[in-house]
Amino acid sequence: MSITWAKVRKVWAITGTIVLVATVGWALLAFRANDTARDALHGDERVSVEAADGVWHFEPAVATPGAASLLFFPGGMVDPVAYAPLLRDVAAHGHRAMLVALPRRGAFGGAEDPALLAHARALTTDAGSRWVVAGHSKGGKVAALFAHAHPEHTAALVLIGTSHPRDVDLSDAAFPVVQVLGDRDPIASIERANRNRRNLPADASRIVVEGGNHSRFGEYGFQPGDRFAAVSRERQREATLSALLSALASVQPASNDPAMHTTMEPSP
Repeated sequence: MSITWAKVRKVWAITGTIVLVATVGWALLAFRANDTARDALHGDERVSVEAADGVWHFEPAVATPGAASLLFFPGGMVDPVAYAPLLRDVAAHGHRAMLVALPRRGAFGGAEDPALLAHARALTTDAGSRWVVAGHSKGGKVAALFAHAHPEHTAALVLIGTSHPRDVDLSDAAFPVVQVLGDRDPIASIERANRNRRNLPADASRIVVEGGNHSRFGEYGFQPGDRFAAVSRERQREATLSALLSALASVQPASNDPAMHTTMEPSP
């Protein structure tokens, strides 16, 4: 029985199509926000949640006077809602938090779109807030780009599950920088982060989540190329939350922050 090249090419074409469809299907499922994330979008007596123009606003019912705010960028291809539980927890501790979607989920140059940084810059015009800028994975790249472009509006930078900054030099940054990495994360491994260490300030700190992988920095599926975590989602989120809250607490209120000024009534 003879096998012609036409038959071989047909078999390869069919096989390639099946692999492509399976890969795309897996990716679509992997990057979807889970039920825990979607539940976090519902407001309650502690936190209100509103969405508009690709931004989710998490507002604490009782804000801490003079508290810094959080500007957060999601990972590439990930449904931004996957980070809602993390930002909701931040707001529950008295800090305003904003989750900014990446254009085209960061694909096809979406993460490098100048309009994204301009949009994020417009969100930080509130003179009564100091901003901690953070992001996961490719969102960490965007956070680093924002901090580099707008250092006067960046009180601290938290890089989560990312080996960036790779393309900008923040070694002279005046604001504190924190890296949060998982020791089972091959996508943003400690080794990859070390290669770009020269682009961070000498006093930048690093937190390593033991057993943490890449996907569990958000509430979504198992990302292609990742390793299985050896820690629960809740524990990894708690470690990330702790890093964000520490950065927010370290930010001193601006001298012109209205929340820090009160009017004293004269004594009778």
